[in-house]
Amino acid sequence: MSQTLFHLAFPVTDISHTKAYYVDGLGCIPGRENHHALILNLYGHQLVAHVTKEPLIAQKSIYPRHFGLIFTQERDWQDLLERAQQQQLLFHEETKNRFVGSPLEHRTFFLEDPFYNLMEFKYYRHPEAIFGSYEHTQIGDRI
Repeated sequence: MSQTLFHLAFPVTDISHTKAYYVDGLGCIPGRENHHALILNLYGHQLVAHVTKEPLIAQKSIYPRHFGLIFTQERDWQDLLERAQQQQLLFHEETKNRFVGSPLEHRTFFLEDPFYNLMEFKYYRHPEAIFGSYEHTQIGDRI
């Protein structure tokens, strides 16, 4: 099977601020750009920032909308965490361990970009929990 890439389009209000955050801060590789859009390579996946004139507002919670990555190597997750800290990116939620001691255990942190887009970055201790572990019903922190 050939490699399939993920694509996500999201709203921003300024391309130069988008580049500063995603390229300089998060480490994305920039692609094509014009005055109303920018393509970004985030670990081999395509993000497209589209300029909007609509007002953007912050979510009160991480739910219902956020996006991100699941790292298969803890060191890669740790490296991004350290980069985000060094670049002084805004943490919407600091690093935490969820479901400790269960098959769903994972490390996570949330970043918020200058346009209120929320991103979650995870590392699961047990890879089968990414799509499996059906006997468990926990998803996220909502009760």
